[in-house]
Amino acid sequence: MTTLRELLNIEIPLIQAPMAGVQGAALAVAVCNAGALGSLPCAMLTPETMRQELLRLTAQTPRPYNVNFFCHAPPEPDAQREAAWRETLAPYYREFGIDPAGIPAGPGRAPFSAAAAEVLEAFRPPVVSFHFGLPDDALLARVRSWGAKVLASATTVEEGRWLARRGVDAVIAQGVEAGGHRGMFLTDDLSTQVGTLPLVRQLVKALDRPVIAAGGIADAQGVAAAMVLGAAGVQVGTAYLLCPEATTSEIHRRALRSEAARHTALTNVFTGRPARGIVNRVMRELGPICPTAPAFPLATGAIAPLRAKAESLGSGDFTPLWAGQDASGCREVGAAELTRELARGCA
Repeated sequence: MTTLRELLNIEIPLIQAPMAGVQGAALAVAVCNAGALGSLPCAMLTPETMRQELLRLTAQTPRPYNVNFFCHAPPEPDAQREAAWRETLAPYYREFGIDPAGIPAGPGRAPFSAAAAEVLEAFRPPVVSFHFGLPDDALLARVRSWGAKVLASATTVEEGRWLARRGVDAVIAQGVEAGGHRGMFLTDDLSTQVGTLPLVRQLVKALDRPVIAAGGIADAQGVAAAMVLGAAGVQVGTAYLLCPEATTSEIHRRALRSEAARHTALTNVFTGRPARGIVNRVMRELGPICPTAPAFPLATGAIAPLRAKAESLGSGDFTPLWAGQDASGCREVGAAELTRELARGCA
């Protein structure tokens, strides 16, 4: 089987997880120049912003890089469900003096599209990764026509097999420990979600292509453990959140440095889809899985002004503090140094 180094043309079989909202090109550049695969999250970028970030990235590194997209099906707006969600949040609106009538509805994240592909075509990125499945066949064929390697996240063996049948070059085994959004796409049943190490073991046995371990990997020892179980490489996200190249907010950084970082949970209150973050006030009081939250990503609009108001007061009570189950690897060192430290587990 082709190694991950050979497949992606990298020196270190390590991928910096794409983390929308807490990074731009700078973090990806630092990781690429250290010999691993840096990633640029694009799900929250407009086509023009994406183009600008790709210009920054490609101007600062000649090495392979990854661009990442979501592949969710945008839901139809549901006025009744939106009203129920705003009623759930009504006590907080009153607390902060916010008029819910002035809050616009709308998604905060967009799936991969022809418009995004149009921007990418000029750059022909070496690696493109997807979350929540894959785009339609025509869009996927367009990505492959550039010679890009295609990666995608699986949270179960069934998802891994589904991705393999559609020809992905490598599968990212996203264990339940991982921070941020669950990549699950064949089921909504959270009881199907398993830990990184058993998932890696199962996918390695089930698939005929490289498996990349993701979730709860915070240091070189964690990297080594995944490799012993057959992972071709690892994807690490949370450990990079305190790096100076990340755009992590001070509120988020403060939470990561605190004892609170030891308590994370899967929640849908910020976007409508399960994602792992540090437990805060709104997660404790509403759920963390709240039945009235609209479908992803429509929950975002109504909670956004609460987040903005709380943050203006220095509070992360309504902020998605995305983090995996092990934030112990978070260190305020350069991303290149952290990458080299993690690489010690790849031997």
